[in-house]
Amino acid sequence: LIMKNVSKWMRATMQVGVVMLVAGFMSACKDNDMETPASQTVTDIVLANNDFSILRAAVEYAGLADALRGGTLTVFAPTNAAFQASGFADAAAVTALPVETVRTVLQYHVLTSTISASQIAVATNSEVPTLAGISAFVSRPTASSGVSINNARVVTADVAADNGIIHIIDRVLLPPTQNLLEIAQGNPDFTYLVAAATRAASAEPVVVAALTSSTDAYTVFAPTNAAFIAAGFATIADINAADPATLAAIILYHVVPGRAFSTILTSGSVDAASGGALDVTVTDSVTITGNSNTQASNVVQADIHATNGVVHVIDRVLLP
Repeated sequence: LIMKNVSKWMRATMQVGVVMLVAGFMSACKDNDMETPASQTVTDIVLANNDFSILRAAVEYAGLADALRGGTLTVFAPTNAAFQASGFADAAAVTALPVETVRTVLQYHVLTSTISASQIAVATNSEVPTLAGISAFVSRPTASSGVSINNARVVTADVAADNGIIHIIDRVLLPPTQNLLEIAQGNPDFTYLVAAATRAASAEPVVVAALTSSTDAYTVFAPTNAAFIAAGFATIADINAADPATLAAIILYHVVPGRAFSTILTSGSVDAASGGALDVTVTDSVTITGNSNTQASNVVQADIHATNGVVHVIDRVLLP
């Protein structure tokens, strides 16, 4: 009798153990099935990628982490190398700027809708509104070519996020704050250029009109002071004594209609605002040659973005 009762107890115990084991297994399966996947918003992707450590510091400094977790966004995200190529050595160089400046710069990288690379129109300088309230210009010259925005190339497109899409770029986008003339006036290496434009405007008011236009965009190949001196204008007094019409022809020969960012410049002939043609050669660098030049002019600084165009700094005066 005792043995019979022990046997019954053992069977009951085993049954309970099996039931508990099965229940535990089912519960574990249920928990795994309902496990919430890790969040992959724009902010989460930036926080997780060490190639974005400078961008991460900028986002946190500007207080935009929560904003980039919501909405439906397209973000053009500069890598650490992009920041460094744009003159920001590290995160400290970014956070040394006023917080409002950093916030505006970051917002200039954000569109408030999701646009994949294939959805970008085959065109140059398609105007797109940004979260900063300032337009940027997206280019996709051919169906098979890469995408650029202003002076930045998309190096990796279509990184999916829970709240949109990320395109990784090789430069930081800086929103323009001055027109072409104001950029020239604010640069001490353009005092000869400003003097020449002012003198030229007395004969051709269109010179200043083009540089200050709020409706039309132009690209200016801007010679430095040294370039004017090498061209025979030893002093600004020499410029002020020159024939205004001659200076107007020279200045307008440095102006090309439209925004010609370096990302969309190609080798070939382009028409200047003066009516003459310029010969552009694009290799690892960019050179410009005028009709009467015996030596090409080098672009020594590219893509200074103006509200009404783009400035490329050159080291020789272009002669029509």
